[in-house]
Amino acid sequence: MNTENYIEQQAKLPKKGKHIVAQSDGETLVVYQAYNDQIAKYAVANQQFGGAHFSLTRMTWIKPNFMWMMYRAGWATKKNQTSILAIRLKKAGFDEILRRAVPSSFAASNFPTNEAWKNALAQSDVRLQWDPDHSPTGQKLERRAIQLGLKGTTFHQFNEEWIVEITDITAFVKEQAKKINSKELQVPVERRIDYSTELEIQDRIGL
Repeated sequence: MNTENYIEQQAKLPKKGKHIVAQSDGETLVVYQAYNDQIAKYAVANQQFGGAHFSLTRMTWIKPNFMWMMYRAGWATKKNQTSILAIRLKKAGFDEILRRAVPSSFAASNFPTNEAWKNALAQSDVRLQWDPDHSPTGQKLERRAIQLGLKGTTFHQFNEEWIVEITDITAFVKEQAKKINSKELQVPVERRIDYSTELEIQDRIGL
């Protein structure tokens, strides 16, 4: 995992608006999830999710933005979120997830009517939310961060076809949690992902 100084990173990112910010090499893209230790150990050992402690039928949420994951998991301190996983996906798979996404509320959608949104929601197995990004200490930023809920066919494709590598980064997270008030804080290298030529995705997720 490539890392960089947090302050230097923020100088290179947009300050406002909806943006997909992630670590990507063009062919793959990293998303984050937080689980209890049992689920995380199985996922790393088998390089996919499953086992006695994981439900294959529940919706699972992925976040490409590291700092939003840290806010949600309390830097790996919240219950059942004590293990942080970095999941490297095929970029084509992530883009397909975006094409299938439907906002979790009508107000946040581009659908012309509430009925059209409800119909799309019923047919899709990907939920989309834009939430405030956060600083290391949990303060809200003006920039919005995306999270995506997966279930059904899309989750199985994610789990069985699109995952390239699953890495447990909990030790890194705990070490950096000691530096959240320091200029020395290190985070994964992340940049705005350009979807300016992907009109279908822009319209689908409200970029």
